[in-house]
Amino acid sequence: MSLPVPSATGADPVAVGPVALEEAGVSLGRATWRRLRRTPTAWVGATIIGLFVLVAIAAPLLTPYEPASTRWASEVSTTNVPGPSAEHWLGLDRYGADMATQLVYGARTSLLYGVVSTLIGLLAGTALGALAGGAGAVGGRVGAWVDATIMRLVDVMLAVPSLLLAVSIAAVLGTSGTAIVVAIGAAQVPVFARLLRSSMLAQAGADYVLAANALGLRRSRIVMSHLLPNSVGPTIVQATLNLATAIIEVAALSYLGLGTPEVASAEWGRMLVAAQERFDEVPRLALLPGIAIAVTALGFTLLGEALREALDPRSRR
Repeated sequence: MSLPVPSATGADPVAVGPVALEEAGVSLGRATWRRLRRTPTAWVGATIIGLFVLVAIAAPLLTPYEPASTRWASEVSTTNVPGPSAEHWLGLDRYGADMATQLVYGARTSLLYGVVSTLIGLLAGTALGALAGGAGAVGGRVGAWVDATIMRLVDVMLAVPSLLLAVSIAAVLGTSGTAIVVAIGAAQVPVFARLLRSSMLAQAGADYVLAANALGLRRSRIVMSHLLPNSVGPTIVQATLNLATAIIEVAALSYLGLGTPEVASAEWGRMLVAAQERFDEVPRLALLPGIAIAVTALGFTLLGEALREALDPRSRR
């Protein structure tokens, strides 16, 4: 339905369309979902992520072989790596493992490492950002000191490139999957901390904060019950984008030899390491895991960008 509204020039009334009426009184979550479902990139990203998660969960049902099995090692030689066949529809790798099985179980490993490392970075970064942002919003000498101290620590971490910081941490912790997860998670902490702190300081002057202060609510309650819930949205969006980066960095650390020491392990980065010596002869050994990494990272990036635009008030139409 459209309503006639008189124009400022006294001309004929201008019709206000149904979109403007529907937006009135709609919650942020529902309005975001309405914009998100009208975005083609969001559907493409969600489809890619859905397939990725489905493959990771259903890995035992998609292949009859065990991951990292080298039972066909006798068929591989320095001059021959068997290609696709009826038994191995993507062929074997240089260690005699089924290539399709490696890719399927590699999706599970990449998803596990990416999600856990991002959660580590998100939780630790949120804790630091909430402490700094809350202290800065409250004000006072103590609050300013706490905010400045935490932010200087974050600045030091941001001064080191994230991949270099992850490599340094993984090198100290040793070669294992746990080292990769902790290293990538620690490298993400300063990003989440600075983003949440900035969002909380931007919200500190909002009307609802002034109203809470006028009602005499304690500052700690204002920070935890009002500031933090209304500031965490951009951090969640950043976590979606960081998942794409985490998957790439997992592969990068494995490629550098800082992952699990088992050479035939089902992990995409480790597959790239194994393929580099035979790339000229058998390029599929590197192309297949490389494509899997690129497509998966693209899915998380598309969904994260679409979610950020849907939450941005400046993009509302």
